[in-house]
Amino acid sequence: MGKSARARVLPDSKAKAVGTMIRTSPRKLNLVAQTIRGKKAGVALNELTFSPKRVAKVVKKVLQSAIANAENNHDLDVDDLFVSEASVGKNLVMKRFMARARGRGAGIQKPFAQITIVVEEKREEKVAETKPKGKSKKTAKKPAAKKSEKETA
Repeated sequence: MGKSARARVLPDSKAKAVGTMIRTSPRKLNLVAQTIRGKKAGVALNELTFSPKRVAKVVKKVLQSAIANAENNHDLDVDDLFVSEASVGKNLVMKRFMARARGRGAGIQKPFAQITIVVEEKREEKVAETKPKGKSKKTAKKPAAKKSEKETA
């Protein structure tokens, strides 16, 4: 007797995860998100594991959640997943102040961000490599050296 289930927005070959209230600015978070966009899920996890950025740990958790959603909720193959979207947005901004000279105060903003990662299943079909007929490695032919005036005389 409750609400009916909300219709699925993404196609069947996609799964997503959202990380909210990440304590960093969206600009810094986007630098990490750029490194994983369009890459295979396993490669993206490796990059985040060895990234020197502090936020990479949080992004890795969100990516692992998206992979788990794809595997458990949508029956997608983990080996064929790649990161199709990694979008970053603003969230809450805490406003604080710091005491300044002569009894004044200066405003400080402490931003939060959120990240949405969408993974998609794309099967890689192995194409048989065929060599072009009749063409082999080209050898660079050097042009004939011009004879100097002493040799011709």
